[in-house]
Amino acid sequence: MVGTMAPLPPFIRPGRMHRTPRPAAAVPADDEVLLDVPDDRLAPALVAAARGEHGPASALLAATRADADWESRDRYTRRLAGFARSRGEWLEAWHAAAPRDPDALLVEAQLAVDRAWDSPARAELLREVSPLITAAARGDDRDPVPWRIALDHARGARAGHKYFEELWEAAMRRAPLHYGCHVAALCYLADSWRGSHPECFDFADLAAQDAPADSLVQALPARAALSYLADGSGAGVARERLDAAADRAIALSARFPAADPWPAEIRNKLMYVLLRLERWEDARAQLGLIGPYATSYPWDRVSDDPLAAFLRARDEIHSAGPAQPSGHPLGGRAGRARPRGH
Repeated sequence: MVGTMAPLPPFIRPGRMHRTPRPAAAVPADDEVLLDVPDDRLAPALVAAARGEHGPASALLAATRADADWESRDRYTRRLAGFARSRGEWLEAWHAAAPRDPDALLVEAQLAVDRAWDSPARAELLREVSPLITAAARGDDRDPVPWRIALDHARGARAGHKYFEELWEAAMRRAPLHYGCHVAALCYLADSWRGSHPECFDFADLAAQDAPADSLVQALPARAALSYLADGSGAGVARERLDAAADRAIALSARFPAADPWPAEIRNKLMYVLLRLERWEDARAQLGLIGPYATSYPWDRVSDDPLAAFLRARDEIHSAGPAQPSGHPLGGRAGRARPRGH
């Protein structure tokens, strides 16, 4: 599987970065830490959706499509679909007003996959969702996000490798550096090769090596490291490989502004990895860059209260030192793999 999926179009490979990130000036108090805060573009769309209005969400996703801003489009689609799970009137009104709108179709496809994912009849329900994903993919042929949804769908439906590779190739033709598609492929490989983490690292490392230094794909090896450290089973991965994965993500994190909701998604995952590796100084640096922005994933893998888990991890990082081994309170339980854990 790695041999057929991993190759990407050639890119210039820039040298490794050696920036030292500058932490935020002050550590937020516990009651100042917020969970899953939307950025300044998404927040107005969510506020309007709470009032039953779909216009701002429509405008937001249309702008990402016009700009070919596929990473933002993917994030916003997942967040809007998550909101629609509990308050969906605005999406229903949007569909009624514009049943062929490619942006509405995209959110509907993501919502359908999310709803099916938590059901005991997941595979059967996901098969019924296929037409929605097909309709979303036809909305704009440039858009890789329906193909990322299709990759998640194939993993949940336990599709065979040949079919998954066809989806992967279609996604890569559209956006060879799309991070969400790479994470979906990594998760599929992890499920297919249960306990074979080195093979997953092979895929992640090759993708990162062939990506520019500012690509989100640079965080893919750290995502593989997170899965390995949280899994607690399977074939071993050398410590040097885990450290190298963390180093790549640290270099990527240094390219983004501090205390910003969007890079906080990458930094929360990186902080988990650094904590488990007991790299305390690097973990403290990421905490400073995270600021007040916790994210549900990866902390919902270890607790039903992800905010509390984040705060416990933060306390451990601040109190630990180079000579103080961790008791790893994060290792309490392994959460169910979810399609939103990108």
